[in-house]
Amino acid sequence: MRLRTFRGGIYPPAMKGTSQRPIVDLPAPAHVVIPMQQHVGTTCSPLVKVGDTVKIGQKIGQCTTFISAPIHASISGKVKSIGAVDVANGNKVLAITIENDFQNTLVEGIAPPPPLEELSPAEIAELVREAGIVGMGGAGFPTSVKLTPPADVKIDMIIINAVECEPYLTCDQMIIIEEVNYMISGIRAIMKALGLDHACIGIKINMEGAIDRLHEIILEEKGIDIVPLVPKYPQGEERQLIYAVTGKEVPSGALPQDIGIAVFNAATAWSIGHLLADGLPLTERVITVGGAVKEEGNYRIKVGTTVDQVIEMVGGYTDTPKSIIVGGPMTGFGLYHTNIPLTKQNNGVIVLTEEHVKEEEMTECIHCGQCVQVCPARIMPNRIAKLVKKADVDGLEKFNVLDCRDCAACAYVCPAKIPLLHYMKIGKNYVNEERAKNRA
Repeated sequence: MRLRTFRGGIYPPAMKGTSQRPIVDLPAPAHVVIPMQQHVGTTCSPLVKVGDTVKIGQKIGQCTTFISAPIHASISGKVKSIGAVDVANGNKVLAITIENDFQNTLVEGIAPPPPLEELSPAEIAELVREAGIVGMGGAGFPTSVKLTPPADVKIDMIIINAVECEPYLTCDQMIIIEEVNYMISGIRAIMKALGLDHACIGIKINMEGAIDRLHEIILEEKGIDIVPLVPKYPQGEERQLIYAVTGKEVPSGALPQDIGIAVFNAATAWSIGHLLADGLPLTERVITVGGAVKEEGNYRIKVGTTVDQVIEMVGGYTDTPKSIIVGGPMTGFGLYHTNIPLTKQNNGVIVLTEEHVKEEEMTECIHCGQCVQVCPARIMPNRIAKLVKKADVDGLEKFNVLDCRDCAACAYVCPAKIPLLHYMKIGKNYVNEERAKNRA
């Protein structure tokens, strides 16, 4: 069996001690904080006001623009407040806080949709949109948009991203082991929505239990293939996954759909499968809680549960935390406080101590070129960092800073400890701001 991969990349320690921890349902908290933006695109407007009673699955946030996704209540109870809150990426977002009445009352009308064979592609896309399903690997792109490509775009291939290449994270792995039938059902819906009879699942060869479970069930499934991949980071980044599976490159400035490919996260397909089974919108997800907590594991949580609530429910810290990250340690967001709501696209809470987070002094670039060697986007982080220091926007354009995928492989290998990812982000901001000025 030939293992596939991409050029560049790194091999950080896996740290996947939760890889065999079964999914545990955390209890609904006393309150949830539900941001009105849990997706790429336009922020939703609240459909409720303070004092209103809401039910599980009730739509509480809506936006009419194409690139957006509605927001639903994950618990039943009373709207306690509506206002700006901090979210994991450091932004402030309008959010609705709901006080739990612990009645677990479902909104009226929740029922499974008709069987998949009775649904048209347009009906599948509309169901997914109304359920508020977004990319659950971290990006949060509205899934219904991917299911309705422009008329001049022809999707020829579907890839399911089951790679989960970030250290610590194992929630997708456990979804496959325990609830793979939901994922397969979701893949079938994606195939029908895009008019294809074939899909590939990209998965690392070392995902214990998950790859065996897939092989077991795929034997009975026609049109779904497993593509075994080298366990390398960032194998799960969309463009690297496409290259590993197909050998095709997404050109600079282009999107996967421009070469006829659509990629969906394994948890996104799983959430579509749940929608087809019970009709509930996306109000809960599975996350990994790892690091210095008493009960590491994979937990099903209500959307809007805060980080401090999660940590308390898993027994608290085992040691003084130095860094608390939402997401994985490579691309996640370090928090400056823990009263942060977890959203549809947040897949982990990782607690690191002084032992894991060593502060090392930065020195001057030694021109070793390691950052260029490992960069999966094949750009030059060392050169871009210098251009950022000079605010050379033309130079940043020339050296394709926008092709950076924020994987942090460059910073990981840098012997001078230069925060190269930080420079990449600043460089992208410079270019995007200049383009916005030129459009105005």
